[in-house]
Amino acid sequence: MDIDQYCREIEAYLCRRNRGHLVRLVGPAFDLARGWASAGIPLNVVYQGIDRRLERASARGSARRPMRIEFCEADVLDAFDAWRRAVGVHGVSGAAEETAGEAGDGGLGGGAAAAWRGGRTEPGPARRSRESLSTHVDRVIVRLTALRTGGAAGEWDTVLDGLVRRLDALHPAARRARGEARERILADLAALDAEMLERARACAPPGVVADVEREAEADLEPFAARLAPAALAAARRRVADRALRERLRLPLLTLD
Repeated sequence: MDIDQYCREIEAYLCRRNRGHLVRLVGPAFDLARGWASAGIPLNVVYQGIDRRLERASARGSARRPMRIEFCEADVLDAFDAWRRAVGVHGVSGAAEETAGEAGDGGLGGGAAAAWRGGRTEPGPARRSRESLSTHVDRVIVRLTALRTGGAAGEWDTVLDGLVRRLDALHPAARRARGEARERILADLAALDAEMLERARACAPPGVVADVEREAEADLEPFAARLAPAALAAARRRVADRALRERLRLPLLTLD
């Protein structure tokens, strides 16, 4: 995807999320989005940053004007940081920083470049407070059960039922787990999460699996030349898993 199309996709998404109000990416706003493209920030990650900013604005309950992309800058960069850590491309951040430095005001923007170097110029998004292990297991059970009641069919319904039963069995121990016992439950949750994704791949329609594989290929294209083949293959699998999780609305069974 070329830079102009990348910016137009962001503009269209921002328009939809602003309830149809047109907010054009021109001047500094276009330069900001162009810098994100040059840094290799995937469109889906930009969308996540926009969504986070809008959700916080909505939570304040005040009537809001159409959101401008400049106000989403910190959230987009935070979402990109999380994405890089999750998919294993955190070691190539220097290239993105270099892009920001070379682009100047036409790159990631003054505020974004500062944020990239750890000198954020505005408060970042609020962090979720630490969640207890038992509360996390409860929440995951509720979400998986909701997927079943939403019309999951055949083999996939059986998979979801099995996951819920195994999480139910973990729940009593999760309420009182400390130290090594807690670490064992966390390891069990990680194994269940990996199993869930494997079974999801097997049960999902072939078109969905092909779509997430193409999405992973596109998202990692800016980093392909800077990653070793094994690292790139692992990153593609992680990006595809994240995309599949989003498509199927699967919860994260591990606890951050």
